[in-house]
Amino acid sequence: MSDVTLQNFEADVIETSRHIPVLVDFWAPWCGPCKTLGPMLEKLEAEAGGKWRLAKVNVDENQDLAAHFGVRSIPHVVAFADGQAVDQFTGVLPESGLRAFLARVMPNPGQTALRAARDALAAGDREAARAAFQAALAFDPGFDAARLEYIGFLLDADALDQAETEFGMLSPGAPQEDGFAALRTRLEAMRGLAGLPDTATLTARVAAAPGDLRARLDLARALIAHRQYEPALEQLLAIVRADRGFEEDIGRTTMLSVFALMSDRPEVVSRWRRQLASALN
Repeated sequence: MSDVTLQNFEADVIETSRHIPVLVDFWAPWCGPCKTLGPMLEKLEAEAGGKWRLAKVNVDENQDLAAHFGVRSIPHVVAFADGQAVDQFTGVLPESGLRAFLARVMPNPGQTALRAARDALAAGDREAARAAFQAALAFDPGFDAARLEYIGFLLDADALDQAETEFGMLSPGAPQEDGFAALRTRLEAMRGLAGLPDTATLTARVAAAPGDLRARLDLARALIAHRQYEPALEQLLAIVRADRGFEEDIGRTTMLSVFALMSDRPEVVSRWRRQLASALN
């Protein structure tokens, strides 16, 4: 348990919740029901053995925090996971109700393993990340979000055959997942790379015949496969400007997929989005 203020809320609640759930108990010393709920939460936290963390916010001393989360009556509990508020309740729940609330906000084993994979990647430990991805999918073979991240991991290692096998195991609902279209574009680009000349040859072909949209598309796909996204966008934008109907507007749709692949570079994406919007007008 920790006492949280506006100064340490980001570190103790938001950042911590990216690894384990955090329950924030908004309370006050004068609040009778708070004196009932608080010890119950502390008991359950001790029982959990580190699977979740309790943070307490004294609303008298942290009125800005209470207002930010719309706390109008206390005790009020907000659960955080992955850096976001995911559930809440007001008042005192019986212990059975608290356990049911915790069951809703606690990650399943697959989600826990996915977090471990992300942490391992952030630490540069690819072998641990691979094991964690595989564990997540063993716990839940239908966990499309985890499988998509694993496919991206495999593509980063040029393990195309494995990536294609994993892609074939996605569920019918996978196209609704964030990043699906972008990953499919990258997979197709890498798959097609074997049948394409090298980028220098393709670049020369485009220079010799700027109106050859097929050559531009081939070059864009080769560049995507090599993760050279901005040069690929240059070719795709040229296709959009030349012929929106070329292969059913493939220039524009592929640009959108590349934007998703560059989600970690929002300023660059914004610049290219403006150029695409201008070309469409």
